[in-house]
Amino acid sequence: MALCCPMKIFYCGKRALRLAFVLLIFMLPLYAQDIFLTGSSAGLFRIDNFRTKKIWSDAAVLKISKAGNQWLFLTDKGLAASKNLKEFYYLNDKLPKKIIKNIDKNGNKTFIEKIPQLKDLEVHPFNPNIFVTATSSNVFLTRDSGKTWEDLGANHSVNGIKAVSVLDMPNARGEKVLTVFVSHSIAGMAWKQPDVNFKIWNDISDGLKKGPEGVEEVSDIVFNQISNESQVYCAQTFSGLMYRLDWNKKIFILLNEKEANDKKLVCVDSLNIIDNTVFGVIEGGLFETNLIMPNTQVYTSKKILKNYNKVKKYLKDSNYLCAFVPNSLTLFNGNLSLSELWLLHDKKNQSNPYLKISDGKKGIYTPTHQMKDEKSFARHLKTIKDNKLNALVIDMKDEAGFVRYESKNEDIKKYNGIKYTLDIEKLIKKAKAENIYLIARIVVFKDKNLYRYNEGQYAVKDKETGKPWQGYNIYNGEKELIQEYWADPYNEDVWKYNVDIAEELCSLGFDEIQFDYIRFPTDGLNLADARYPARENGMDKVSALMSFLAYSRERIKAPISIDIYGANGWYRTGARTGQEVELLAEYVDVICPMFYPSHFAQSFLAYKPAEERPYRIYHQGSYRNKLMARNKVIVRPWAQAFFIPVSYDKKYYDENYVKRQILGIKDSIDEGYIYWNNSGRYLDLRPDGEGL
Repeated sequence: MALCCPMKIFYCGKRALRLAFVLLIFMLPLYAQDIFLTGSSAGLFRIDNFRTKKIWSDAAVLKISKAGNQWLFLTDKGLAASKNLKEFYYLNDKLPKKIIKNIDKNGNKTFIEKIPQLKDLEVHPFNPNIFVTATSSNVFLTRDSGKTWEDLGANHSVNGIKAVSVLDMPNARGEKVLTVFVSHSIAGMAWKQPDVNFKIWNDISDGLKKGPEGVEEVSDIVFNQISNESQVYCAQTFSGLMYRLDWNKKIFILLNEKEANDKKLVCVDSLNIIDNTVFGVIEGGLFETNLIMPNTQVYTSKKILKNYNKVKKYLKDSNYLCAFVPNSLTLFNGNLSLSELWLLHDKKNQSNPYLKISDGKKGIYTPTHQMKDEKSFARHLKTIKDNKLNALVIDMKDEAGFVRYESKNEDIKKYNGIKYTLDIEKLIKKAKAENIYLIARIVVFKDKNLYRYNEGQYAVKDKETGKPWQGYNIYNGEKELIQEYWADPYNEDVWKYNVDIAEELCSLGFDEIQFDYIRFPTDGLNLADARYPARENGMDKVSALMSFLAYSRERIKAPISIDIYGANGWYRTGARTGQEVELLAEYVDVICPMFYPSHFAQSFLAYKPAEERPYRIYHQGSYRNKLMARNKVIVRPWAQAFFIPVSYDKKYYDENYVKRQILGIKDSIDEGYIYWNNSGRYLDLRPDGEGL
């Protein structure tokens, strides 16, 4: 629509002038919203006729929303905003901050204040001054456009928040009041009405699909306004199941039974609702579902956008992370805010060269002492060849803290940890002759040698005695020490020692560095007595891991892999260990979850036929871990090639048990795997390609 010519307005008189002015004021927000924006790791872009112009580059942009006359941007530096897309400002005051310790090449120490990763951003549908965001552990509400924030806490004591939303819903008396929703990886969904009861989160997970140990994760929460009623909808992350909330009965109604019966792994996120139609992002594309007839149109791709194919291809090929698609490009009356656009990207089309190097590696772990023996080496080499493997993981710094090669670095040698070494040059030469990819396993913070060094200089301390801390349990009334010895994960000398080893191993010919025990101690009745002398003001456990990995990433010029607990690869939480996949994926190239079936609850995915349980765990777990990392890393699980006398393994453990794990990985993301057997016994492997 064209605006009136200024000269004509002038001659029309005051009444016409006032009318034109009112029309102009009314129309300005419409024009402001008629803007196609995209965000990526490089910043914010404006798209005109599919020509791209960068307009802001201070942060990676993860989501774009509109709140009245203010643009909102979820970024890797917190929440940013702009009113004109020229001047930008942050709304991070009163939001929590992490203190990251930075050590430069000269050993100088500085501290960086960093906003924790924000999980979501949603604006109140009728009040643009109200919006919500969340860290992995707390929900935050603003009522004044981000000037101040209220900490609403969370519905669980451990981190794992995925999505939030805010709107008005009826209270017990039928009055509409401010209501906040949250979804949590292991605690399901919950709601709170902070003006009614600020303290209480109420569970609202009935009707949602259950997982092995609780409600399956919800990826996004949206609303649909029909007459005077607000209807809440959501989708579950790893199944794509969609639901409508019956607020009166507090139960979710499944909308797409067909998908529930298919039981396929599919990721759905970033929901929008316009004109009784839900739009969203699904692996490989966009989808729409008519809410009036959901079972007939779920996950179809009609032309929801003008120039649909062009828009989809543009978003997919450009590695954008989010987009704001204006009303002018939709066939409905509304804008689309699309996030999680990494779901559209080609998993193999990554700018990180280390991903290509580390992809597709399949191998075995070998104890170092077996690599010193010619017969043992030949036996392991035969295992690799017979099973069509191509990788070898070897302890170069083990759980005792012993460095297993003759280092020439004085900074390494001074800690007196070099013991029981092998001929590393001979090993590397042999491995390279067989085209074997060499992975150096470095046990980081569990280190008996460093724990004892200089009378416990680097040990975690007992806050009661001041002596080096060691966990214990009580059995039959007797204290029994846990045979684990922990160095302080906050200590930069501990970081340097481990990274010095990694750098030297890379220079000698190792292809990849694998960090194990990249965590804090988790066991012992006296865990609360553990004190960390090198902890700086404002730092926490997550800060320590982030700081160490950032330091490692800066210095190590090779793929970095890390080992994590299976539960931390399954759920979006760093409970107990601090091993939060979304966080770790920012600093490493490979994540190796230990999805050992023996280590999960024995009923975990053990439905009939029960013998397929190892397949299910690795098939679903690999997929989940990959998506939680937003496809940023290679996921290379550890496969269980050992027997533990738990109830399920007593009945089912054999070579088929091991093979089913591999089939599960291959039928899932298929990026590699490593067999683990602590004693180097691999008689339970079936040659690659043999069926069950």
